[in-house]
Amino acid sequence: MRKEVRWAVALVVLALLASVAIAGCAPEEPVDEEVEAPVSEEVGEGTLVFVADGEEHARDGTSSKDGWDITFEHLYVTLGDITTYQTDPPYDTDDGWDLEYEHKVELPGVHTIDLADSDSDPAIVGEVDGAVAGHYNATSWSMLRADSGPSEGYAIMFVGTAEKDGEVVDFTLRFDREIAYQGGEYVGDVRKGILEGGGEAEIEMTFHVDHFFGRADKDPDDDLNVAALGFDPLAAAAVGGSLDVSLGDLEDLLSAEDYAKLEDILVHFGHVGEGHCLAKPLS
Repeated sequence: MRKEVRWAVALVVLALLASVAIAGCAPEEPVDEEVEAPVSEEVGEGTLVFVADGEEHARDGTSSKDGWDITFEHLYVTLGDITTYQTDPPYDTDDGWDLEYEHKVELPGVHTIDLADSDSDPAIVGEVDGAVAGHYNATSWSMLRADSGPSEGYAIMFVGTAEKDGEVVDFTLRFDREIAYQGGEYVGDVRKGILEGGGEAEIEMTFHVDHFFGRADKDPDDDLNVAALGFDPLAAAAVGGSLDVSLGDLEDLLSAEDYAKLEDILVHFGHVGEGHCLAKPLS
């Protein structure tokens, strides 16, 4: 009996020692797997400033590929569905419309901007506070018909004057085509969309006016001029030095070749700096 008692006591002691060893290896506090780790304070938040830029051709005027000096009193564009993304891997338009993103920021509402007459350069569309810091390297938006204001019913509206060899044409061009755009990182002399905690970053939507009219300072065989409409076909449709037309009117007034050029220009009007966007007509 004494031998059995001694073995029993030894087993109890060994069990106690094992439990003490296990307890010593356990964490002091249990881990709650359902609690998300807080965002690092080093990441931070900032303000995204969404801007629209028609470049110097909208603000200062342009000389067309066929010799017309063009100035704009107004150049209205109406924008909605504006969203910018931090994509990983970096978005490339060659990948199509699908993109993978870690964060996105939306600018609510529909906004009509005058690219020729703005209090800021480029024109501020809107701002969003509390955006997660990082590199916003993709942006999407839609060109939509304005539901009020001077360009009501149209997505793009040019109001200006063209002059060549003493001939003057006052023009208003109204385009109701709605188009969706999606582009990657801003391409230009500086990088944009890089937001630091507590700072600001610009998200730019760019509109290339020279794609409509071409440029006198480029060779006639330059790709831009070959694809551009110029102003001669529009001047030919003017009556008494005035032209006020919609896209539907121009389908009847322009040659089939020139109208096809115009449609292609409208679809590819939106850029991110010099970066090309995917584009698809919505109407």
